[in-house]
Amino acid sequence: MKFLPALLFFIVLTQVASAQVMVVELKDTITSASDEIVSEALNNARLENAQALIIILDTPGGGLDETKSILEHIDGSPVPVIGYVYPKGATAWSAGTLILLGTDIAAMTPNTIIGSAQPVEVTSGGLTPVTEPKIVNAVVALAEDKAKQHGRNVTAAKDFITQNLNLNAEQAKAENVIEVVSPSIEDLLTKVDGMTVKGRVLKTSGTAFTYYTPSLRLSILDILSNPILASLLLIVGIYSLVFGLTSPGYGAEIFGVISISLGLIGLGFSVNIAAVFLIAVGMALLLFELHISTFGLIGIAGIVCIVLGSVLLVPIGYPGLYSQQFQVTMVVSLIAPAIVFGAFLAFAIYKVIQVRMRKPVMGEIVGDKAETIDELTPGATGYVRYQGEYWIAKAEERIEPKTKVVITGKDGPVLVVEPLKEAKHQGST
Repeated sequence: MKFLPALLFFIVLTQVASAQVMVVELKDTITSASDEIVSEALNNARLENAQALIIILDTPGGGLDETKSILEHIDGSPVPVIGYVYPKGATAWSAGTLILLGTDIAAMTPNTIIGSAQPVEVTSGGLTPVTEPKIVNAVVALAEDKAKQHGRNVTAAKDFITQNLNLNAEQAKAENVIEVVSPSIEDLLTKVDGMTVKGRVLKTSGTAFTYYTPSLRLSILDILSNPILASLLLIVGIYSLVFGLTSPGYGAEIFGVISISLGLIGLGFSVNIAAVFLIAVGMALLLFELHISTFGLIGIAGIVCIVLGSVLLVPIGYPGLYSQQFQVTMVVSLIAPAIVFGAFLAFAIYKVIQVRMRKPVMGEIVGDKAETIDELTPGATGYVRYQGEYWIAKAEERIEPKTKVVITGKDGPVLVVEPLKEAKHQGST
């Protein structure tokens, strides 16, 4: 019994130590990686019985689907979520504003700004504001619903989208868009102490906080999700494929496939397994065609597979972030290498047919001139250069390298040569 008080003290101490605050950062563009990072952080906060999760916002905006998914994670989590625009000079525009409106407690650091939430779409020419009422009204309804859910200014939530309203920290507090203005995380935890959120009273004053570190997979995905890097990977990958398929070797096309795959993952495309299978089969058929030359029948089937796979790979129905013009550009970009390779294959098959239809002319090389690369000695072979190609040759006498020779016959694949008499005669005069 004398150990019971010590045991109870240990249990209480453990609970207090675990009831800390977790902090996760959402910086740069809101992407599919941001969605997974928030989900993973909330799950960790729940498992560690954290008092709250602080989402630090410093973002220019991002995808609408990813934003909606993050808001769903926040609503579904039993852990109170505090949105915090931080540090000084940070902004939470567009998607960042919507996420802030959807948090349980909204806070900003002085000299930070929120707003400019009109939806835009990415086109080949850049960002274009969306004015279609169907989309704008849907985003307005989402913002108003989140503001109403947390007792905030519904009119301001609408103006963020329809009027591109911008507010600093003091204005947002005065307009009842946020609850707290705080210069630091420590000060924020003191100010939210005692607030009731999701049925629990926050006890955060003086509580320790730790930054959540995403897993390696999410860290890599976060890097790849940068729109500039993802687009660059796609472009480099496409041109690597074109170069690789029209040149000897496999290095460029392997790099191209990897680069395109990483670019698609970074842009948040869910890869269609059937499309990848079709492309893989198509490339295998094309390589098989080059080895056995069936006059294009297998090659044509390979090109058809690659074209179909490329079309299926691009998510035509992908909503919100990419316009129809951008999707068409993507389809053309993916199909272009198949068309280029198809033209190259057709030209190669045409040349093969020409060669096969030509009458045998093996005897025509007799009397032609060549040049030795290696030293030729009786009973041994070496290389000679004939019409820009390297041939194995032999001679009945010793011939020095870089000597002009004449072809006198052919023994299977081996040329029979002898020194060029004219060259010797000219050298003696």
